[in-house]
Amino acid sequence: MGKYFGTDGFRGEANVDLTVEHAFKVGRYLGWYFGKEHKARIVIGKDTRRSSYMFEYSLVAGLTASGADVYLLHVTTTPSVSYVVRTEDFDCGIMISASHNPFYDNGIKVINGLGHKIESEVENQVEAYIDGEIAELPLAVGENIGRTVDYSAGRNRYIGYLIMLATRSFKTMKVGLDCSNGSASSIAKSVFDALGAKTYTIHNEPDGTNINKDCGSTHIEVLQRFVKEKGLDIGFAYDGDADRCIAVDENGNLVDGDLILYVCGKYMKEQGRLDKNTVVTTVMSNLGLYKAFEKAGIDYVQTAVGDKYVNESMVENGYCLGGEQSGHIIFSKHATTGDGILTSLMLMEVVLEKKTTLGTLTSEVKIFPQLLKNVRVSNKKEARENPKVVKAIEEVTALLGDDGRILVRESGTEPVIRVMVEASSDEQCKKCVDSVIQVMKGENLIVES
Repeated sequence: MGKYFGTDGFRGEANVDLTVEHAFKVGRYLGWYFGKEHKARIVIGKDTRRSSYMFEYSLVAGLTASGADVYLLHVTTTPSVSYVVRTEDFDCGIMISASHNPFYDNGIKVINGLGHKIESEVENQVEAYIDGEIAELPLAVGENIGRTVDYSAGRNRYIGYLIMLATRSFKTMKVGLDCSNGSASSIAKSVFDALGAKTYTIHNEPDGTNINKDCGSTHIEVLQRFVKEKGLDIGFAYDGDADRCIAVDENGNLVDGDLILYVCGKYMKEQGRLDKNTVVTTVMSNLGLYKAFEKAGIDYVQTAVGDKYVNESMVENGYCLGGEQSGHIIFSKHATTGDGILTSLMLMEVVLEKKTTLGTLTSEVKIFPQLLKNVRVSNKKEARENPKVVKAIEEVTALLGDDGRILVRESGTEPVIRVMVEASSDEQCKKCVDSVIQVMKGENLIVES
C-alpha cells in the first residue's frame, strides 16, 4: 500500500484526509498519463455522498485541464463503472466512493481499461505527483482542452446487461432490497422490477448524509427484520457503492459472503461451470466454509483480505468464482469486480433452478462461531510485530489447535488492527480475542477513542 492509496483506492474524511486539491491532482496526472499518445477518454461515477459532487468537479477540472475528455455516469455503482470502461473503450474509470464508510468519508477508486483496479505502479506515480516529486505537468491549451459529456446512457446499458444475465423470471418471488441509501438506489429496484419480482425496498432515498447510516450490508439486522415482517422469500443488502451484497433467507437468517460462495460454488460445480473446480477466498473466510467445500469436493485457495487480491488470483490462475466474507463476490465470466446486484441475480438463479429456499441451500454449512474486534492503534506495523503480541497470538494458536484459528491483521484503510478468532464456542472466541487485546493495552499500543 502507498501513502494515499490503500487496498481500495484513496480514501479518507472529505476535506480532511482527502481534499479537493488531491482530487484535482489525481485528475491532472491521470489525464496526462492516459493522454500521452492520444486524447484520453475517462468515465466517472459517484455514490450519493454530499462530497461526491465536490470531488467529481475537482477531478473533472484536473482531467480536462490535462486534455482528457470526461464522461459522467452520475450516481451509479462501482461495478457499473468497471463495466462501461471495459466494454466501451475508455482508457480508465474513476469511482468516487468510500464504499461502506460513513457519509463524511469519501474515496477515489481508479479502474484500468480492462475493468480491473488500477495497477500499483500507476497509483505510486499519482502519489509522487501529489507530493511534488514529479515535475509540473503541461496544461492543455486551445482545442486540446478536454470536455465533459453527460453519459447516463452508459449506466442504462449496464442495467440492461444485468437484466440480460438473468435466466429466469422472478415473478413468483417476493424480494426485499436494502439499498443503503447509496448507489444501488438508482439501479437495483429497476432490475428486479424488470425481471418480474414483487420488489420491496428500504433505504432507497439518499439525501447525501444517510448513506450506510444504520442500513445496508453493514447493518444487516434491519433487512432481517424487514424480511420477516413482510413475509418475503429473500432479501439483499448492498453497501454504499453496491459492490457488496449480503443476503437474508426466508427466515431472516444472515447469508454472508462465505455462504454465498458455497451456494454458488456448489451450483456451478453441478452445472460444470466451476473452472478448475476452485473457489477463491480470503484469510477471513470461516473454517466452516472450508469444511463444507471439502465435503462437496470443491477446492479453494486463500488470498490476503481485499477483493483486489481475490481478483488478482482469479485472473492469474483462471478461476471464475471468488470473494470475501464481507460480500464482495466476483463472477469473472460476467464482471471484473465485486458486484452486489449481480451477486443477487446469481443467487436468485440457484434458488429458482433448485426449486428450494435459500435457507435450505445454506443449511449444509456449519459456520464456526467467530469474533472480530477492531483496535485503533498509533502504528499498525509496530502493534502487529510487537514481540509480546506475537507471543500472545502463538499461545492462542496452540490452544485452539485444529478446532479454531486466530487471525491478526492490519486494516488496509484505517489505523486499525483487526483481531479475529474462530473457535468452538462464542465464549472461547471472546476469551482468545480479549487475551491478545489486553497484551496490546499493556504495551501501550492502543489509542483510546
